Amino acid sequence: MQDTRSTGRAPAQPVDVLVIGGGNAALCAALTAREAGASVLLLEASPRAWRGGNTQHTRNLRCMHDAPQDVLVDAYPEEEFWQDLLKVTGGQTDEALARLVIRASSSVRTWMRRHGVHFQPSLSGALHTARTNAFFMGGGKALVNAYYRSAEHLGVQVRYDTPVDRLELQDGRFVAACSGEQRFTARSCVLAAGGFESNRDWLREAWGRDERGEYPADNFLIRGTRFNTGTLLRFMLDAGADSIGDPTQAHMVAIDARAPLYDGGICTRIDCVSLGVVLNRDGERFYDEGEDFWPKRYAIWGRLVARQPGQIAWSVIDAKAIGRFMPPVFPGTRAQSLPELARSLGLPEQRVLDTLGAYNAACRASHFDHTRLDDCRTEALAPPKSHWALPIDTPPFTAYALRPGVTFTYLGLRTDDTAAVRFGGRASPNLFVAGEMMAGNVLGRGYTAGVGMSIGTAFGRIAGQRAALAARAEDHRAAA
Repeated sequence: MQDTRSTGRAPAQPVDVLVIGGGNAALCAALTAREAGASVLLLEASPRAWRGGNTQHTRNLRCMHDAPQDVLVDAYPEEEFWQDLLKVTGGQTDEALARLVIRASSSVRTWMRRHGVHFQPSLSGALHTARTNAFFMGGGKALVNAYYRSAEHLGVQVRYDTPVDRLELQDGRFVAACSGEQRFTARSCVLAAGGFESNRDWLREAWGRDERGEYPADNFLIRGTRFNTGTLLRFMLDAGADSIGDPTQAHMVAIDARAPLYDGGICTRIDCVSLGVVLNRDGERFYDEGEDFWPKRYAIWGRLVARQPGQIAWSVIDAKAIGRFMPPVFPGTRAQSLPELARSLGLPEQRVLDTLGAYNAACRASHFDHTRLDDCRTEALAPPKSHWALPIDTPPFTAYALRPGVTFTYLGLRTDDTAAVRFGGRASPNLFVAGEMMAGNVLGRGYTAGVGMSIGTAFGRIAGQRAALAARAEDHRAAA
């Protein structure tokens, strides 16, 4: 893999396939195009040390399988995967493209292993994922490094510190990409440069001002890379590319309020929500904490917190929850009594006591089992808690402050099973899209653990294959 960053020049000869982006989808596209015989140049906006986009913070891939497979137990058939996706998206998904992703997930690990990716069983404390998700040994950073090593071996060229800000297009056909004064020509191109989650101005524009006069986006934290500014996505939308998705919809998780602004990653997630109650700044509950298994619902909580006063909330548990979830990187606020806890958090003490008193009184004792949808629930309480409802009554009590943590945004480019970018319903002959830039075709809203990697891998490979074919067609067209 030739690293051309030090030359300050584009390669002298146009390559077959230009890939814009440096995360999972981009790498899958680059590797697939190279396997198909195309010459490939990959442009990554970040420095080498930060390469990989949001993929460096991932840890697993959601996989369909009809029987036990190496690190996966039992079975997770296509229809169950589809129903899980249908539920979390509320039907805002393209079924044909979703099923394409689901089917691709059943066999992709063989290809991934060929490129140096290793898998391990579900981690202890990673709730309910042993059957559905294959974990990367060493996490997302190890996967990124494995793909770059494989790309080097295959002869893919890479340029770091090269954010693309515009394309040259001719009637929907890709001509060249530009990064400042640098211009890169290619016979075909794959766009995989991520969403706009690290563009604060765009987030603020999308979310606007709420009924309290607050700008919710001002308090968002970014779980992933700081380099996903959406510059290329904005260019494509302005250039008339067909779009899909709501700019306010995103993979948005409730994370530790003390997390850094960027690149906090998986360790800042708070996983005890379903085992306790969540209070807002007014000391009130605002949603069913036990609605479903955490991997299917964790990604709604960032959006829920974003709608609360000050975009902050607190997950409160007691001693009974300890040891039943993956502990976060920062310790929580601990107290021996609920009044002491409320005072420590700066919340209205009496309101907290009233809220927790009403919750405790509404809990109906039964057999608690956090590994299944048990029948521990509340009665005559709004909002209810549907499962895992145990009274908060055993000290010490612990609270974790929560803020919305944006992983990636869902506004993107509309595509089909060819991964082609479309202009006025017409497919480009040599411009393709993968990863976060098109994930909104499958994820209109909501999320379920590991599906972003499934989408990026499936469409990265489709885009790479199609781009290699398009490059050959461009050669034939030029020769004619």
